[in-house]
Amino acid sequence: MGGLYSEYLNPEKVLEHYNYTKETLDMQETTSRKVASAFIIILCCAIVVENLLVLIAVARNSKFHSAMYLFLGNLAASDLLAGVAFVANTLLSGHVTLSLTPVQWFAREGSAFITLSASVFSLLAIAIERQVALAKVKLYGSDKSCRMLMLIGASWLISLILGGLPILGWNCLNQLEACSTVLPLYAKHYVLCVVTIFSVILLAIVALYVRIYFVVRSSHADVAGPQTLALLKTVTIVLGVLIICWLPAFSILLLDSTCPVRACPVLYKAHYFFAFATLNSLLNPVIYTWRSRDLRREVLRPLQCWRRGKGVTGRRGGNPGHRLLPLRSSSSLERGMHMPTSPTFLEGNTVV
Repeated sequence: MGGLYSEYLNPEKVLEHYNYTKETLDMQETTSRKVASAFIIILCCAIVVENLLVLIAVARNSKFHSAMYLFLGNLAASDLLAGVAFVANTLLSGHVTLSLTPVQWFAREGSAFITLSASVFSLLAIAIERQVALAKVKLYGSDKSCRMLMLIGASWLISLILGGLPILGWNCLNQLEACSTVLPLYAKHYVLCVVTIFSVILLAIVALYVRIYFVVRSSHADVAGPQTLALLKTVTIVLGVLIICWLPAFSILLLDSTCPVRACPVLYKAHYFFAFATLNSLLNPVIYTWRSRDLRREVLRPLQCWRRGKGVTGRRGGNPGHRLLPLRSSSSLERGMHMPTSPTFLEGNTVV
């Protein structure tokens, strides 16, 4: 084991693994590669800004301190960090890759795996919470707040463990025949394990939402059906977008885990599939701000303030009555967060 970790700082190991798994080492900075890298960086900057605005909106307005919005905030945090990780990954790719030490390479790839894991586990946590809330049909008290924090904490802890396994020893250093083609320092068994875990989690999320849908439609439709179904629809759209964006990348990784070295040329184009997958982190905040009028207003509020600030430049003060109005619940997502008036299913004011 000590010999394995001694290789982590060997600057020639990355080159050795890429020479073994790649047909050619074309790491030249061509014009097309520079344009693609610039596009990905711009895309990732948009991801960071979008999700940062969502986090600020959730943090500054107490209306959004309910459980579901905090879970969506956790999803936004994972997407924001995914944007940062993808920027770092892009800047450290190309010709820079071959100058990295294994520990630096593991940090580059591991950060992307951790943020992806956090996004998937965030969706699983939301599904579990919806299922538990549906079973107990109680408002968020101290016990549910504790459960919410435990779900969020567990999602990040498991993500850190899953993304950190290669640097802890589950890699293919000194075992070239076991190496992945797409990720040449990762063991094929690790790649297959990650893809399998993510696939099982996504199937579990789908199963949970199908069950929740039928329970709501059958037994609670007279009370909470329309509101709850609106909320489920929003999260289901987020889940569907994640599957669409990541399915090509998952397929490539699955092929990589079964394909012999240099036998599948499509694996050398894997970066295009991962670039497409980054769209998921861009679309998530668009989806749940589009579905929530109040959240959309709060996200756009800094831009409105900036525009109004420009409008009053040169004037002392302004119209004191010209202020932003307080938020009112008006969208399907907000209606899904409020409890109906029937006493059958409530102890307070929070819906399933």
